[in-house]
Amino acid sequence: MSEPNSDIALIGLAVMGQNLVMNMNDHGFTVSVYNRTGSVTDEFMAGPAKGSKVVPTKTVKELVATLKSPRRVFILVKAGAAVDAVINELTPLLDKGDIIIDGGNSHFPDSQRRFDQLKEKGIRFVGSGVSGGEEGARRGPSIMPGGDPEAWPHIKQILQSVSAKVDGEPCCDWVGEGGAGHYVKMVHNGIEYGDMQMIAEAYDLMKTGLGLSAAELKAVFEDWNKGALDSYLIEITAEIFGLKDEDGSPLVDKILDAAGQKGTGKWTSNSALDLGMPVTLIGEAVFARALSSLKTERERASKALTGPKPAFSGDKKAFIDDVMLALYASKIVSYAQGYMLLREASKEYGWKLNFGSIALMWRGGCIIRSRFLGDIKKAFDKNPELENLLVDDFFRKVIDESQTGWRKTMANAALLGIPTPCMSSALAFYDGYRRDRLPANLLQAQRDYFGAHTYERTDKKRGEFFHTNWTGRGGSVSSRSYNA
Repeated sequence: MSEPNSDIALIGLAVMGQNLVMNMNDHGFTVSVYNRTGSVTDEFMAGPAKGSKVVPTKTVKELVATLKSPRRVFILVKAGAAVDAVINELTPLLDKGDIIIDGGNSHFPDSQRRFDQLKEKGIRFVGSGVSGGEEGARRGPSIMPGGDPEAWPHIKQILQSVSAKVDGEPCCDWVGEGGAGHYVKMVHNGIEYGDMQMIAEAYDLMKTGLGLSAAELKAVFEDWNKGALDSYLIEITAEIFGLKDEDGSPLVDKILDAAGQKGTGKWTSNSALDLGMPVTLIGEAVFARALSSLKTERERASKALTGPKPAFSGDKKAFIDDVMLALYASKIVSYAQGYMLLREASKEYGWKLNFGSIALMWRGGCIIRSRFLGDIKKAFDKNPELENLLVDDFFRKVIDESQTGWRKTMANAALLGIPTPCMSSALAFYDGYRRDRLPANLLQAQRDYFGAHTYERTDKKRGEFFHTNWTGRGGSVSSRSYNA
């Protein structure tokens, strides 16, 4: 066998894997490839990889033998058991100091577990979020690596070379230890859920409330993409409205209104609940997809339940402008909540996340890439200890300027009977966050009344707890076991 010459190996030649291999090849790296179904490798070598430096292999053992030391193996297979199966096959063939990179959509606890298990064997594990879809993999994705920090110097040049670039800076940087990389990717996907649902709500307000045609909606979104909302999702939404079906009618109108999901939004919401962070908007986005899936049930309900006729009769341009402001302000809240979750996870798991760096990683290559993320990076560059994006001078000013249109849009949505779960929850969160006193005092009184859960007092220092015998029949002992 010839001398090991490959810089990195990739296992899993679905479209994402093939495109990432060709991206690495374009940047001068020699890549060895393996796919469980050998015919896929053959077709790849006869097609996209023809004439390249890509090295095909037929077995995992042969793959490992082609690699320079330390060996670097990038896995792009379905998350879950398939990743474990590949790792189990690789591990006996690797030496201490070799590196395994899982670039799939793995759940962060799985990445943490793999990191711990492989560390015991001296193998460096990296769980890396990769965002941007097929096109991003080929032209430059956003890459979010985390895991064993000793692996980073050995993979940095490859990953940063193939990643997207914004103002010359790579959209790839080290995130943190253990499962940090896949956690950041999970939150990215959760924010993506929120962005998509809010755009859908803006679409519904203008189509159902104003009766705008697909052509008119296309023009609105193209206009929005020239301003503060400039982003990949706004851009592709405009393109979607412009695509015609075979009969000349807008294709979007023929797509069934039942949305699917793969679980990353749910993971984000579950983590928020576990960490006690009010990430309400992403949760509503997940539930909105769940509600949409009840298509047959909703069709029956539409014949039985009443509500207002959604037809706005006022100034259409002012309505559209207000919708834009509502979308922009709600987007700020969504990212503020996402960063609240990242901040709490960073504390909980000891990751020391760099929030400005994360914003840079998301500025290019990924699905949520937008002009907006540059403003987030500036906010954290200015104040790395920023408590919440909402109190940054730039974002506070935007909210102040958007607030009237945001509130009018939510009022119009309620009057027209058009659901806006994400935008409405964003406004409710904002109004709750800006209040120095909430009605939770009554909740605590109720909890103490029926369960003796105790409460703190405004006229005493924090940390002192009190119990009241509200009925005169209860005892003076507080609860230690029953919670509600």
